[in-house]
Amino acid sequence: MNDTIPNLPNIRPELLDMPTIEKLEPVGDMNHPPRILLLYGSLRERSFSRFLTFEAARILEHFGAEVKIFDPMTLPMVGSVPETHPKVVELRALCLWSEGQVWCSPERHGTVTGVMKNQIDWIPLEQGAVRPSQGRTLAVMQVCGGSQSFNVVNTLRLLGRWMRMITIPNQSSVPMAYKEFDDEGRMRPSAYYDRVVDVMEELVKFTLLTRGRSDYLTDRYSERNERALKAIDRQIGKI
Repeated sequence: MNDTIPNLPNIRPELLDMPTIEKLEPVGDMNHPPRILLLYGSLRERSFSRFLTFEAARILEHFGAEVKIFDPMTLPMVGSVPETHPKVVELRALCLWSEGQVWCSPERHGTVTGVMKNQIDWIPLEQGAVRPSQGRTLAVMQVCGGSQSFNVVNTLRLLGRWMRMITIPNQSSVPMAYKEFDDEGRMRPSAYYDRVVDVMEELVKFTLLTRGRSDYLTDRYSERNERALKAIDRQIGKI
């Protein structure tokens, strides 16, 4: 029988981690550029969420990040095809590759678009022993057809939390997006553009801060306890 912790009889001491600054030392390869995956939520030819995503990608590249943008055009609806579909495989591989992500969606009926939600729904919480989204940093953005709204970024934050991602504090919401982009799809100078720069700068900082530490940051007592109990059950099953 293991000793218990005074005043904490429900905790198994041998499974409880004591956080220290030394344990937060990064591990692994720190020399490659931050790897950022960008997702956008519209299939329209003149898509402002796509324009904003590409604008963000340019800023990220200036900050030294390696960026990849997923094209959702031919991604089937979740559940309509096997997980071996090439676009599903591509999306999941990009998630595993990434250290941080940017999600950008238009607002439709007060929330994210089906195109945006479909991409997120194809990303599993668990894929064997791997969690493709856990511990990655996340920045959220939205474009609005009318006045400024925060419905989409709030929903994306909720989804990011559900996917066990580290969502940065800053965010971008661009109202009347049709006024903010020129004919070539480049964003015009404005306070909204400056905010996008702020968000990308913060995303790179948080990605650098958490890289090499995400496994430790997401290592949880409850899951260690669950694994230990399953191991006991397996041993009992062999008796």
